[in-house]
Amino acid sequence: MENEALIPRVAVVKEIIQETGDVKTFRVVGEDGKKLFEHIPGQCAMLSAPGIGEAMISITSSPTIKEYQEFSIKKVGILTSYLHSIEPGQEILVRGPYGNGFPVDTTFKGKDLLFIAGGIGVAPLHSVINYCRAHRSDYGHLTVVYGSRSKEDLVDLKEMQEEWMKEDNMDVYLTIDREEEGWDGHVGFVPNYVTELNLPNTQTAVLCGPPIMIHFTLDGLKKLGFQDNQVYTTLEMRMKCGIGKCGRCNVGDKFVCKDGPVFSFEELATMTGEY
Repeated sequence: MENEALIPRVAVVKEIIQETGDVKTFRVVGEDGKKLFEHIPGQCAMLSAPGIGEAMISITSSPTIKEYQEFSIKKVGILTSYLHSIEPGQEILVRGPYGNGFPVDTTFKGKDLLFIAGGIGVAPLHSVINYCRAHRSDYGHLTVVYGSRSKEDLVDLKEMQEEWMKEDNMDVYLTIDREEEGWDGHVGFVPNYVTELNLPNTQTAVLCGPPIMIHFTLDGLKKLGFQDNQVYTTLEMRMKCGIGKCGRCNVGDKFVCKDGPVFSFEELATMTGEY
């Protein structure tokens, strides 16, 4: 399986969904029309276009979806701009999966889970949230706190409103940075909202978003009584080659692509260097 992850596979773009002005979700299959490979929630894949470039992208779809793999991609650079220009039916290259994923079948099992995301940071969490929803009896209460700059920047908003918010034993709290016409929900930054909600510290928390958001959210969770071993995050933005050779993702004695990208903050506390 490890050797197979090094070999690029031809992927056909089956469907493209416009999520926001600069985020699209791509559903891809192999040349045979089937799912490319199996994965664990939280794992990533290397997407590439010959002559354009390659990038490590979170797998957005839950492993419980058997028809395709899904990637939600923000337009930020050369490769992502190219991907945003293609149409359904075109081909790209995909290799993977990479990383350790979230401990959904071990540590998370039987726990109340709190997912906190900012901006495109909801993409890596989408897979694990929908995995938990598909295996509902294995988990306790699910809470999602998600925020972005504006209503138009909220990724997966339709799914959240039409599915997640209507599910039993699940709460979804949305916020945007500033007031705007047509928005009657919460206004404010994610870290402050988490503190305002005064969520119970008996939950296991999963964070993903800009580093500054994670920093202040973690401070807020600690004030609420959360311990480092209760909080997880994913560091896939540091990954480049995916096989521990380029050194870009080296943190202390760890390589994010081989030892992560998912870490508890208890693990991160033992790693020297910036993360």
